[in-house]
Amino acid sequence: MAKTKSAYVCNDCGAEHTQWQGQCMACSAWNTLTRISLGAAKTPSAPQQFKREGYAGMVGTVQTLGAINLDEQPRFSTSVGEFDRVLGGGLVPGSVVLIGGNPGAGKSTLLLQIMCKLSQQMETLYVTGEESLQQVGMRAKRLGLPVDKLKMLAETNIEEITRAAEQHRPKLIVVDSIQVMHSADVPSAPGSVSQVRECAAYLIQYAKQTNTALFLVGHVTKDGNLAGPKVLEHMIDCFLMLDGGDDSRYRTLRGHKNRFGAVNELGIFAMTETGLKEVKNPSAIFLARTEEISAGSLVTVLWEGTRPLLVEIQALVDASQLGNPRRIAVGLDNNRMAMLLAVLHRHGGLFMADQDVFVNVVGGVKVTETSADLPLLLAIVSSFKDRILPRELVVFGEVGLAGEIRPVPSGQERLQEAAKHGFTRAIVPKANAPKQPIQGMQIIAVSKLSEALDAL
Repeated sequence: MAKTKSAYVCNDCGAEHTQWQGQCMACSAWNTLTRISLGAAKTPSAPQQFKREGYAGMVGTVQTLGAINLDEQPRFSTSVGEFDRVLGGGLVPGSVVLIGGNPGAGKSTLLLQIMCKLSQQMETLYVTGEESLQQVGMRAKRLGLPVDKLKMLAETNIEEITRAAEQHRPKLIVVDSIQVMHSADVPSAPGSVSQVRECAAYLIQYAKQTNTALFLVGHVTKDGNLAGPKVLEHMIDCFLMLDGGDDSRYRTLRGHKNRFGAVNELGIFAMTETGLKEVKNPSAIFLARTEEISAGSLVTVLWEGTRPLLVEIQALVDASQLGNPRRIAVGLDNNRMAMLLAVLHRHGGLFMADQDVFVNVVGGVKVTETSADLPLLLAIVSSFKDRILPRELVVFGEVGLAGEIRPVPSGQERLQEAAKHGFTRAIVPKANAPKQPIQGMQIIAVSKLSEALDAL
């Protein structure tokens, strides 16, 4: 009888080791190695084939590239506009969407709202592996959702889930969550790397072969990354993250991967007593400024996915009482802020090595693009000099290491969005200056950091 081989796999990063050890050599995590069997205890059975009438995209069918039907897959709405925006215009039949987020962010609540609404139009199935049916029913009742047509299943075995799905044939399935699912053919505990990988592959195969849209809910680690193997993100079609702190009323849904739409698209939701409500005009919320504006406050225009977003950046510069001044950025990259302060010293002539610098993006928005470089520096200068910037001023632009102001994408659309909200002055890169003047707005085009400081 052949000897069964085994390996030890890290539950956090998926790295394999030949023997057990306390610390993973790849990610340095402790006590995360799990033993898995590599031997073939039995001959693998033939792949399960799920058949659905009216679907001609079965796996294994050989076709020439020219004979493939290139008609766009008909999307259907989730009944939530902000969710459709992040998905790229709606759900595509046969697509697999993975939603991650911190505990309590509202993943299950948002999906339950969508499923209850869509159950009035099509066959749907909500599979819960973490909660009982009574708990889900109590939440739906508290939110005032229609519950008469939504089919529920409390199960963690993927074979039983697909068997129930074949019986009821839903067009949309939610599995909450993929980390608690298990397969009898995989000899490891639920949540391990091998279980998550095999269960996800089984469910994805079912969704592709039956043209069923599938939502998978995923856990996150303490670092905020998706728990489980990295291959899980490669297997699915769309990966969304629902962010929002415990003290924040708003939640942001951002697309990190999307085969059917734009990446980094952003959706804004407000947490209310009746669930998550979409925010159709997020700029108005993030621009809820006080009546008396103070030094260090400036508005910029971000470009999130396919639309502009106005946010307020605040800076506080104060004399440091420590030998090593603090540099703290909330919502911005701390390393980039340190680099911009060096540019400000070299090309702006402002020395801040003895000053504490604190920067915050109002509303809890995380800024990932470089268009916030120039407004960040001007807000810091405003606080350092204790001079109030005009309330009707908006600024955007990337700052290079040589002190040059570089252009950013979609400059015309950013200016038009600022003009809609009543801004009358703008400092922008020279390459982003519009060819035709915008009515009611004075635009100052700059090419160097020194020119922007002089314009203030």
